[in-house]
Amino acid sequence: MPDNLKNRGGSDRTRIDVNEDYELRDWSKKFGVSPEQVKEAVQAVGDQADRVEQFLKGRSERSGSKHRER
Repeated sequence: MPDNLKNRGGSDRTRIDVNEDYELRDWSKKFGVSPEQVKEAVQAVGDQADRVEQFLKGRSERSGSKHRER
């Protein structure tokens, strides 16, 4: 479902629509990851931005700990 561009507040700011290029660009910049990683996170945990952020943080912490163990 496309964004309602007239609805500028509320839940629209807390959800990620991976079908909108500008949202993928903005969210990937905010989280410091690629648009593909945002899509993967949304597929894994849903479109709620806070859940996506936690998923991505957990992923980076897990990959970071592997590098420290070596």
